[in-house]
Amino acid sequence: MIEFDDVGLRYGYGPEILRDLSFRISPGSFHFLTGPSGAGKTSLLRLLLLSLKPSRGRIEMFGENVSALARDRLLEMRRHIGIVFQDFRLLGHLTTFENVALPLRVRGQPLEEYRANVAELLEWVGLGDQMNVHPELLSGGEKQRAAIARAVIAKPDLLLADEPTGNVDPELSDRLLRLFVELNRMGTTIIVATHELGFLKRFNFPRLSLNEGRLVSDA
Repeated sequence: MIEFDDVGLRYGYGPEILRDLSFRISPGSFHFLTGPSGAGKTSLLRLLLLSLKPSRGRIEMFGENVSALARDRLLEMRRHIGIVFQDFRLLGHLTTFENVALPLRVRGQPLEEYRANVAELLEWVGLGDQMNVHPELLSGGEKQRAAIARAVIAKPDLLLADEPTGNVDPELSDRLLRLFVELNRMGTTIIVATHELGFLKRFNFPRLSLNEGRLVSDA
């Protein structure tokens, strides 16, 4: 599904943030993305989200060289990717329900087809009583759960998560990660950036480990 070949990334004329990245991600796999703060994890996720193009090297996703694709094709491919950001990025003018349902609305799916699925997922992540409120009334942990629900509702082919459990308690953190595991069993390729050593010990998935912009482990 994903192949990086000698990829580098720099912002403007600054030094390279990512250097000499070469790895492959098979369809249906689950990887943790690890490394200290400043190692380049978020920049790598932005490349995978197709919101950035590499400064050099080649990235192939879904069988296509992304550097050679037109903007319209990139936007189309991005619909197959779910993302959980550290800063949630919920839309303030939409309710919790509407935020979570947004990927389905973008696809043109009618409300009658997804209403029950969205409500069920919100109940599962503990937001059943908050589905009709706006983000300003949610706690940080509730916003994180809404962001995760939005990312998984459309069952994307690829799910990217940037520290997805940083604002929830350990019990819910474990429950949310198990949701990712269940999605993976259904065929979604998962990449989770995390600092939580407990996850790495409890879930025996391979790691992509970065240090100072270089891949130091791919196992």
